[in-house]
Amino acid sequence: MKNRYSIILFALAITLASCRKYVEIDQLSVKTLKYTSDYRNTMNNNDVLEGTYSYPILSGDDIEITDPTRQNLLGDILGNVYTWAPKYTSDSQSDADWDKLYKTIYVCNQVLDGVLTSQDGTEAEKQRIYAEALVHRAYTYLVLVNTYGKQYNAATASTDLGVPLLTTPNLYTKLNRASVADVYKQILGDLRKSISRLPSVAEYNVRPAKVSGYAIFAKTYLNMRDFNNAALYADSALALQSGLLDLKTYENAPGTIPVRLLNPEIMFSKIAGVAYAATSLSSDLLTSLGTTDLRYKLFTDVGSRFRGQFSASFTGRASTKYMINEFNKLSNGPTVPEMMLIKAECLARSGKTTDAMSLVNNLRIKRFTTANYVPLTAANASDALRIVIEEKRREFFGTGMRWFDQKRLNLDNDFAITKNRSFKGVNYTLQPNSNLYLYPIGDKYILLNPELQQNPR
Repeated sequence: MKNRYSIILFALAITLASCRKYVEIDQLSVKTLKYTSDYRNTMNNNDVLEGTYSYPILSGDDIEITDPTRQNLLGDILGNVYTWAPKYTSDSQSDADWDKLYKTIYVCNQVLDGVLTSQDGTEAEKQRIYAEALVHRAYTYLVLVNTYGKQYNAATASTDLGVPLLTTPNLYTKLNRASVADVYKQILGDLRKSISRLPSVAEYNVRPAKVSGYAIFAKTYLNMRDFNNAALYADSALALQSGLLDLKTYENAPGTIPVRLLNPEIMFSKIAGVAYAATSLSSDLLTSLGTTDLRYKLFTDVGSRFRGQFSASFTGRASTKYMINEFNKLSNGPTVPEMMLIKAECLARSGKTTDAMSLVNNLRIKRFTTANYVPLTAANASDALRIVIEEKRREFFGTGMRWFDQKRLNLDNDFAITKNRSFKGVNYTLQPNSNLYLYPIGDKYILLNPELQQNPR
C-alpha cells in the first residue's frame, strides 16, 4: 500500500478561520495512512527524505566563478546566492531549498503523528519508523536553522531568530519564527528520543540508525560550541562505523569508487537538492590541495570537461564530485571523515595537539599515493586547529559544507576573514558575522504569511 505524495511547501493565501494553509498536498494515490506498512512506505520515499540543501554550495569560498560564460549561465537566483545578495528571489519565485526542507519536515510530522497507533505492525517496527522520522526531522532543522537563522551563540540564542518550528502535520498554522535556542532544543530532543529505538547501523545508509543519530549530535554540539559533547558523540559514531575509502585504490579507475549506498564512509546518506555542473574551485583551495592530492586528481577536472559551461579561455578547475559514479547525486550528509575532523577540531581546541594531528594524518594517508604522502605536523594546539580546518575544507570542497563552517568560525577571531567576489564586473564583500550570512526568507512566503519575519540586512 504505497502512498505517493507530491508535497509542495507553498503558503497559500486561504481564508479559513484567519489561517493559511502552509503545505499543499496532491495525493496521487489518495489513501489515508492507516497501516504500519503505509508509514514504512512513506519513510522509504528517498526522493523526499534524502534530499537536502543546494544553495550553500555556491555561497562558500571553496567555489570561485570568475569565467564570464559560467557567470552568465547562473541566472538571477543563483547569481544572487553566489554574491550574497540581500534578496535571492522575487515575490513570485520560490526558494528551492526552503521548499525541499519543509517538505521533509511535513512528511516526518505526518509519520510521527500516526505511526505509533497504526495497524498490523509490530511494536518494534512502529518504534523504529517513529525514530527514523525523528532523526530526519532533527537533521533537517539543523540545516534550516544554520541556513536561515543566526549562528548559535549561547549569549543571544534565546532571542535570535531561528526558523518556523513545525512539529505537527496541521496544515493550518502560523509561521512565526522560533528562536535559535528553541530550534536547537528541538533538534537535541528529537535525537535523544530516537537513539534507543534504532539499530546501531542500518541496512542501507539512507535509513537513520544510532550511528547517524550520534553523527548529527556531534554536528549539533559543534555548532553550539559545546566541544566536549561534540567530541564524545563523534567518538560514539566512529565506534559504530569507521571505514575509509583508500583513494590509492581508485587513482586509475575513478569509475569504481563505490556509489553512496555502498560507500563505507557515509553514515547517513543525504544529497544536494541540485548538484550544479561546473562549480569552479577557488584558486586558494586549489593551492591548498596541491596537484599530488588524490582528491585533486579524482574530484576535480579542467573546464573542457564541462561542455559549453565555460569559455574556451577558462584555465581553472571545477569539482567533479557529483559525477563520480552517480551523475547529479552529490553527497553532503554525515560521514566518517567528518566525524574524524570534528573530533580532531575538539582535541585541538582542548590543547591535545598530538591526538588531533594523529586523526588528521589517519585521514590524509588515505588521500595520497604512498610516494606522495607526507604526514603533517603542528607546532602547537593553535597550529593544529588551523590544520584541521584546512583539512576539512580540502575534504569537503564543492559540497556546501564550507559555507556552514565559514559562518560558524566567524566566532573565532583567527578564522573570521573578509570575503570578496567579483561578478559581472561588480565587486561584492562579505564581512565576518555579517547579516548576509543569514539567507533571506523568500518574499513570496512573507507576503502570504506576514508573521514570518525577514532577516535583518
